[in-house]
Amino acid sequence: MNNISTSNNWDTSLYEDKHAFVWQYGEDLLQLLNPKLGESILDLGCGTGQLTEKIAQAGAEVMGVDHAPAMIGKARENYPHIRFDVADATNFQVDKPLDAVFSNAVLHWVKEADSAIASIHQSLKPGGRFVAEFGGKGNVQAIATALESALEAINISAQALNPWYFPSIGEYATLLEQQGFDVIHAMLFARPTPLADAEAGMANWIQMFASSFLAGLSSEQQIQVIRVVEEYLKPTLYQQGTWLADYRRIRIVAIKL
Repeated sequence: MNNISTSNNWDTSLYEDKHAFVWQYGEDLLQLLNPKLGESILDLGCGTGQLTEKIAQAGAEVMGVDHAPAMIGKARENYPHIRFDVADATNFQVDKPLDAVFSNAVLHWVKEADSAIASIHQSLKPGGRFVAEFGGKGNVQAIATALESALEAINISAQALNPWYFPSIGEYATLLEQQGFDVIHAMLFARPTPLADAEAGMANWIQMFASSFLAGLSSEQQIQVIRVVEEYLKPTLYQQGTWLADYRRIRIVAIKL
């Protein structure tokens, strides 16, 4: 899921082929969710549906929503027995109040955090839980700095192109509490993440997740910027023939009061 028009046409085959870590790391988060038989659960920003299916396997009544129509199309194809709908994190509605909202690797795309939290709160029963993981303060800082430097070298200001929201625990927990949540678990941790496809790993990652930085550039300029970024990052993020993304994740469990 994301809120950027330039990236709303996700390449689902590239996503499933090269970026499976997005949901594979999310399996840990499912243990925090601990879905139970008969619970009603929303997977917010479900992507191509892999974790939605895992929640369904626990016996919960689960529905997946995502902002990107291509992701929802692929999710329906992958798991035709589960309901998937196109919806926006900042204004989605549910038919009846839910036991839980689950969200993995999504909310760092949603700069209107207040609106997303309000929608999540409204969708839950009293006592319902919100379980989420996404990019936290300092996430992909080295990659973002390298992109900004490479763009500044060709006289492009990258500040307005940054699509992400990476809050600290203090900031995000405060937003949740202000809207009627009790935050019972919050952590921020580093998780350097190996990228598939060896030499092309960083280029693939940038094209998949940082495409808004490249918007408006010619294909030659895009290749040049990616090359500069790779040279900048190679000493720190290229190890034993594999690229790493310098991820820092925030993980939250909050209960609706």
